[in-house]
Amino acid sequence: MGKFLSDFKEFAMKGNIVDMAVGVIVGGAFGKIVSSLVSDIIMPVISYCTGGDGFKNLKYVIVEASEGVEEVAITYGMFIQNIVDFLIIALSIFVALRVIMKFKKQAEEAPAADPEPTQQEIILSEIRDLLAKK
Repeated sequence: MGKFLSDFKEFAMKGNIVDMAVGVIVGGAFGKIVSSLVSDIIMPVISYCTGGDGFKNLKYVIVEASEGVEEVAITYGMFIQNIVDFLIIALSIFVALRVIMKFKKQAEEAPAADPEPTQQEIILSEIRDLLAKK
């Protein structure tokens, strides 16, 4: 049991696992922000423009509500709203990754400074210069 726990600890503390965990947490928070953007800002504008109350109340009623029986309906409006959420999240992540990759590419393309000559190279240069004078 001790070997199992030590192996698990080693696995859990690897850099990639910790980075991935942070990414999942930040991604979840980012998802909430985008969902709020869609439901609180974008959808009311769409509702105003279409003259309705947005997508969330769009549904196909299969069985009407009656005494003791709840309404049975396919709420395709929520599905459309979730698609809009997904598209905005995907677009945002694409733009963020594109910017990050652009910065990485610029950093890679930056010319590296010439390395300082070693002591051996300096001595050889001096010998060359002395021989050229003769």
